[in-house]
Amino acid sequence: MIKTAILLATERMSILREQDVVPFRNRVKECAAGIKMGLVNQTYLITASSELARNMLKYADGGIVLIETIEHNGKKGIRLMFEDQGPGIADVVLALKDGFSTGRSLGVGLPGAKRLVNEFEIASEPGKGTSITIIRWANG
Repeated sequence: MIKTAILLATERMSILREQDVVPFRNRVKECAAGIKMGLVNQTYLITASSELARNMLKYADGGIVLIETIEHNGKKGIRLMFEDQGPGIADVVLALKDGFSTGRSLGVGLPGAKRLVNEFEIASEPGKGTSITIIRWANG
């Protein structure tokens, strides 16, 4: 995960109820369009971010997302950091496998979100919460 990117802009959004997801998606789209990210890459980013926001609601009763516009080696991108204080994920490796679910779903959310972005990092501790950081580059 890129740690040395130049931070161009940042903002926080709370995702505490289903109604927060649409304004969040809209803001992600605005930020992506602001760096001239193409429509396909915007769609990938918005789809991944929607899935992760809904996971925070479903499994952790919500959380906070940091939306950052970044630049690294002349490339601009959007970095989203999802933080929750939920139950955490007992087995992150298993959770990233297609078909695995603890919530009676198809089990494609986390692995699907990972495939839609250029960079994906997850840290989780049972009983303490989960942190997921994703990056989609404008030209990636």
